[in-house]
Amino acid sequence: MATTSALESQEPELSPTASKEASRMRIFSFSFYTTSAVVISYFPLYFHDRGYSEQQIGILYSIGPALAIFANLLAGMASDRFRTIRKIMMILLAGQLGMLSFLLTSADFIAVCFIMAGFYFFQTPLNPLNDSLILLSVKHTGRKYPSIRIFGSIGFAVAALGIGQFLKSSGSGTTMIVCMITIIISLGLSFTLKDYQQTSAPKVQYSGFLRLVSKPDVLVFFLLILLLSISHRMNDGFLAVAMRQMGADESMVGIAWMVSAVSEIPVLFLLGKYGHKFKDLPLLAFAGLAYALRFWLLSRIDAPDWAILIQALHSISFGVFFSTALRYMTHLIPDEFRASGQALFAVIWTGVAGLISGMLGGYVLENFGRSIFFQAAAWLALLGAAGFLVKHMRSK
Repeated sequence: MATTSALESQEPELSPTASKEASRMRIFSFSFYTTSAVVISYFPLYFHDRGYSEQQIGILYSIGPALAIFANLLAGMASDRFRTIRKIMMILLAGQLGMLSFLLTSADFIAVCFIMAGFYFFQTPLNPLNDSLILLSVKHTGRKYPSIRIFGSIGFAVAALGIGQFLKSSGSGTTMIVCMITIIISLGLSFTLKDYQQTSAPKVQYSGFLRLVSKPDVLVFFLLILLLSISHRMNDGFLAVAMRQMGADESMVGIAWMVSAVSEIPVLFLLGKYGHKFKDLPLLAFAGLAYALRFWLLSRIDAPDWAILIQALHSISFGVFFSTALRYMTHLIPDEFRASGQALFAVIWTGVAGLISGMLGGYVLENFGRSIFFQAAAWLALLGAAGFLVKHMRSK
């Protein structure tokens, strides 16, 4: 695991071997996030064009995260116990391919629900495992987390725009084929990665981890993370549908997601260079305020062009939030529980937040409209910002 000092230190000059390892991590992150671009940006349109209602899409986006709660914990615990991240990631990528192959031939909504649950079971643990591998690589490659994670943002941006242009001409029916191709590429690249887990390390004692996460300070942190995560996931799951309601096509949706991904690149770079000069909790409060502003603006518009511009606020909302939250976790979670800690973060970030935002978000969007939907997201973000600010003042 990367310690806080390692994350904040200046990047040393790399040896040829370390430079190659860093390059492989960057290429894999680029490829891995192209799949995320397809899932987040175009899966909702794929199901919308197949005739599913907003509430049905919400159900699809809540069943998977519900099961992903167990998937993230299982993957994190397996990684810590067997001292491997790379092999777990390879199994998960292969599982995704299997699920999407079933989805190609299924039309019944109930069957699709089960298939998507399986897909998310294999898909959601990859994010925290990839983050863990990057953080563990810091002391070996000499590169800090943002300098590698930034290539994931570039991959997301390139895929969101390029695949959007392709789907505009080919139709949303080819979405699953495109997604399978990106997964196959990532699976091939995973063979080039180095496993930074220490195989000689002692077995993890999970009773210590349970005592750690039951501390009030840790519980409050994850509760506030949940509030911001729900608002973020509401936007992730339904922005494409909301833009389609405003008259946007796949290309415009792709541009919106490209803008959001590109906007976070300079923020990640600046946080990697200067972020250690700022305290974590005020930064998290600032990110919550940025989320609230972003979603309030989305509640006020009726043209998809404005949604594209507003997505630029992704930079100071998600960009600040995610990087700072991971850095703050280095104070909360010891080295031996890194993968399990990342898994717990993912349970909140993806699983619990995805379940709540999918079920309630789909209901609110279908029954109360876009404006109320985004206003609800804004209020949740505002509550999270206030909570981080109070936590900071109490800690002083």
